[in-house]
Amino acid sequence: MSTTIAFDVYGTLIDTHGIVSELQIMVGDIATTFSHTWREKQLEYSFRRGLMKKYETFAVCTSNALDYTCASYDIDLTEEQKNNLLLSYQSLPAFKDAEESLSKLKSNNCRLFAFSNGTTNAVDTLLVKANIRDYFHGVVSVGDLKSFKPNPAVYEYFLKVADTNKNNTWLISSNSFDVIGAISAGIRAVWVKRSEKAVFDPWGIEPTITVNDLNGLYAIIN
Repeated sequence: MSTTIAFDVYGTLIDTHGIVSELQIMVGDIATTFSHTWREKQLEYSFRRGLMKKYETFAVCTSNALDYTCASYDIDLTEEQKNNLLLSYQSLPAFKDAEESLSKLKSNNCRLFAFSNGTTNAVDTLLVKANIRDYFHGVVSVGDLKSFKPNPAVYEYFLKVADTNKNNTWLISSNSFDVIGAISAGIRAVWVKRSEKAVFDPWGIEPTITVNDLNGLYAIIN
């Protein structure tokens, strides 16, 4: 049986801070800090909605997080500016190492899936615009369960949809909560430490493997 690989999308394949240049026009020198707060709040809102069972799509979490970030930094963006930023979020760029790594893994008969908090349509659109959609066997959205990672149910759902088993599956993610979620569900997981400053959550649960970028995956999973 071919190895099945579940790729997290936002932050792993797609650069969520690829919007900084556009933010600089709107918010100036705090663009990078603004972008990080927006991303952190986006994830927090998905966690909270999952726990509360008050599901809204990841796009709603993203929009709510943008409103929060504007209020936090006392930035008065117009509705048109906010809508433009949210539209730009649908066409964020892939990291430079994404296409080459995906190509190598697919050429070795690995079954690649995009596994995301985003809806199927949103992720499909994002991957198409980033020119990497064709590398994937399919897209698995946790939104089908009206929940978010790292709910254990979403990892079981992935195995079911991808028609695979735990022993034959890897998760690839730059998000430590996602890696911990997968390992807790019995799935091997690679943490992509994209920044030297990145800290893995100290929960006593370690990644199966840690890499600095996606280029190292082929030597590990082939």
